[in-house]
Formats: sequence, C-alpha cells, structure tokens
Amino acid sequence: MVRIYSQEEIEKIAASGGILANVLKSVAKEAKIGVSLKDLDNLAFKLTKEAGADPAFLGYRPRGAEKSYSASICSSLNDVVVHGLPTSYKLKNGDIFKIDFGVKYQGFYSDSAITIAIGKISKEADNLINATKIALDEAICMAQPGNHLGDIGWIIEKIAKKFKVKVIKNLTGHGIGKNLHEEPTIYNFGEKGTGLELKPGMVLAIEPMFSTGTDQIIQKKDESWATRDRSLSAHFEHTIAIRESGSSVLTNYI
Repeated sequence: MVRIYSQEEIEKIAASGGILANVLKSVAKEAKIGVSLKDLDNLAFKLTKEAGADPAFLGYRPRGAEKSYSASICSSLNDVVVHGLPTSYKLKNGDIFKIDFGVKYQGFYSDSAITIAIGKISKEADNLINATKIALDEAICMAQPGNHLGDIGWIIEKIAKKFKVKVIKNLTGHGIGKNLHEEPTIYNFGEKGTGLELKPGMVLAIEPMFSTGTDQIIQKKDESWATRDRSLSAHFEHTIAIRESGSSVLTNYI
C-alpha cells in the first residue's frame, strides 16, 4: 500500500533531507583525486552523527541481500551502478564516482544520490552524467498530481534515448518516509498515462540510472550491482513530495 503523508510528516522527511543534503554536499566537495572511499565514508558518518541523525544504510539489509550493509554511503565507481562498498581505493583521474546516501532523522528517512566526475573525463562519460541529471530533473517536473508512475518512467526513458544512453532496467526508485523502502516501485521506463496515479502526500525517491553500453546488470561478490558489459554508469536521485500544486524536492544539495 502506498502511504499518503500529512504535511507535518512531510516536513519531518524534509528535515531528514536537509541533513542529508548538507552532508552529501560536504562529502562531494572532498571527492578528489587521491582521496580514499573509506575516508569519504568516515566523513559522512561523522557529519551525520554531529547533526543528530543516523546514516540510513548502515546496518540496513536490503531484500535479497545476504548481509547487512556495513557503511554509511554507497560509493560506486565506473561500471558499478549502485551499492558499492567504500574501500581503501583512492579516487583517480577519469573515475565516474557515484555517492548514494540516506539519512534517518527522528523516525523519518530520506535518500539521494549524485554522480561526480573525478578530474578529466571523456566526452562519452560527460554525456552520460549530463543525461542522467537531466532525466532526474525532467522526472521531478513530471511528478505532478494526476499524472502516473508511467509518466515518470516514460520521460526518463525518453531522455536516455535522446542522449543515446541505456536505461538500467532492473534497478528502480521507491517510496520512502517512515521506512527507507516503501511502495511504490518506480521504474525508469514506462508508458504515459499508465500505472499508479500520483496523489498529494505521496513521497517518492526517484533515481534514474543510465549506462553507456548495456541495460543489463550483474551482482558482484560484494553485493554491488555493475553493468554486465562493464560500461560506464551514472546515477542521480532525489526524495520528493507530491503536493497539491506540483512536487517539491526534499533533498536539495545545491
């Protein structure tokens, strides 16, 4: 069942999202050549705790996972789309670095992701990152009361085709609020006018994920998901609320 949140509850999710935005912005600023993924994870943990919140992913066990997640951020590199574990790896020139981060604050969750170009990247990689960010922006604009989940998937897929990149088919967005993952499932492809009708009070985590090569993924030994052909991938995400007048982003980091 899809939850309908009150204005008061949405304000609490937004408070969680505000903490997330500040932490993610600070961590992103430190994501430079020579910086280790583990150092970035430690920074995220420290800043989140200082804000009186908890990293939502730490200790969380996704459905189907063999074990709970052992870090605060997901740090996914190049062909890895999501759920990459922070390690001692130091960022290198040309890396495509995805940070996926969630916060729990006073019982409410928020979720967001950003893709960062490390140093100088190829035109192909730049096009991929740009396409994924535009897809998120357009999807948020499409998230209006009276529209449908299929409209969100349709516009994301349309942007992918425009920029000649591929939609990762088996990874999705989701509802969020009192739990990190709630109904509905939000696909990054679809048909206009189909699926669940969007109503005021719904809170959604929209997260387009694109690749330069395939739409297929494989799971690695560390339980991260990577493109089957090892092509580059990008990921952006915001938590949004459906309002009477449209939608609002609850996890702004810019």
